[in-house]
Amino acid sequence: MPANDYAPNDRYLVKQAEWSKDAVIYQINVRQFSQAGTFEAVTQRLADIQSLGASIIWLMPVHPIGEVHRKGALGSPYSVKDYLSINPEFGDEASFKALVDRAHTLGLKVIIDWVPNHSAWDNPLVTEHPDWYAKDYKGDFRPSPWWDWSDIIEFDYSNPELRKYMIDAMCYWVKQFNIDGFRCDVAGYVPNDFWQQLRQALDAIKPVFMLAEWENRDLHEQAFNMSYAWSWNETMHDIAMGRASVNRLRKYYSWNERAWPRSAYRMTFVSNHDKNAWDGTQHEQFGDCLEAAIVLSVLGEGMPLIYNSQEAGESKRLAFFERDPIDWQPHPVGELYRKLIRLKKRLPALWNGPFGATMIQVPNSKPDQVFSFVRMQDSGKVFIVLNLSAQSVTVNFSERLFEGKYFELANESIEELKAGSELSLAPWGYRIYFSAAMPKI
Repeated sequence: MPANDYAPNDRYLVKQAEWSKDAVIYQINVRQFSQAGTFEAVTQRLADIQSLGASIIWLMPVHPIGEVHRKGALGSPYSVKDYLSINPEFGDEASFKALVDRAHTLGLKVIIDWVPNHSAWDNPLVTEHPDWYAKDYKGDFRPSPWWDWSDIIEFDYSNPELRKYMIDAMCYWVKQFNIDGFRCDVAGYVPNDFWQQLRQALDAIKPVFMLAEWENRDLHEQAFNMSYAWSWNETMHDIAMGRASVNRLRKYYSWNERAWPRSAYRMTFVSNHDKNAWDGTQHEQFGDCLEAAIVLSVLGEGMPLIYNSQEAGESKRLAFFERDPIDWQPHPVGELYRKLIRLKKRLPALWNGPFGATMIQVPNSKPDQVFSFVRMQDSGKVFIVLNLSAQSVTVNFSERLFEGKYFELANESIEELKAGSELSLAPWGYRIYFSAAMPKI
């Protein structure tokens, strides 16, 4: 056969928009974001979110919440009673539209959480279209198997009419409110061919941004721009807790580079609504490793997520089924995010996916403790060294990729690194070096 018959066949057809090249995503839990718990209160603080460096606003579900088998006083936002309405707890259509319009004025994109796998027990679809729902061995409606999601029941996506309804409903929000896309809950529980059908319908209205709450490269073929880097989060958490070696992180990045399409965005995070509510705050999850984890989430490969209140220290686990407003306050974590994001946006090597540079490992003399790499593109280079251990360490580096004249971010000093250079790092300490040709951040 001719050699051309063996040409590569790129199955990953989703193209990333130019605006997303240096994007950072910010998750808003409307219920807890303010004392009022409303869209209007979110709108009033959008400029603060923009000043942090975020580019995409992700709103947790905005729909009315089911009352049958409700958990807690207010219920889970992921138990949707009506896909075409606004939760009156948050406001009305006008206040939601005002939020989206204000975000767009500030140059922010808005995506909303969508829950396609299941609905509340008292969603009208249950009585109008009972055949759209999955059944258990007794023929009864069922929650998702093996989970304690007793407040919801699952759909059956073998039904074409369900697919049409769900696609029409999602198109409605794009047409009616001019939102910019969706974060799709438990995306892997819904067939991939549905997502492909959906993407075609949405893109016929306007280009959208799609985030899958799942970790599977196949979702990037024709549907999703970004998926969760759950493995990254779990790896960093286990390192922070002393349950995994630094080498496991190297395995993650090897997998990320070789097994995932270059076009795919991976969402790197140290917190989100699930982690905060059920596993603990960022401090509980990462302890003294927190700053190093944040550094890697922002400056390593991936698009960083900030969950609302992280920048205020995320001082508590926010209640999931009740009102529990965030305690807003200035905090060093917020300043760290702000500084890192400024660097990310100004140095193309740190941009997302195909726009940025691949991480290249820099071998070092303490591989069991220290993770070191460069990212370089055009004339810009960043060299990052992380001590991912509870012990102080003095380390040097082999090969020559790390050599150069840099600004060091924390001290804002110029340093030259060359063969024989040694660095002393405190427990969980780090250094961020970037090309001396770059202006100070």
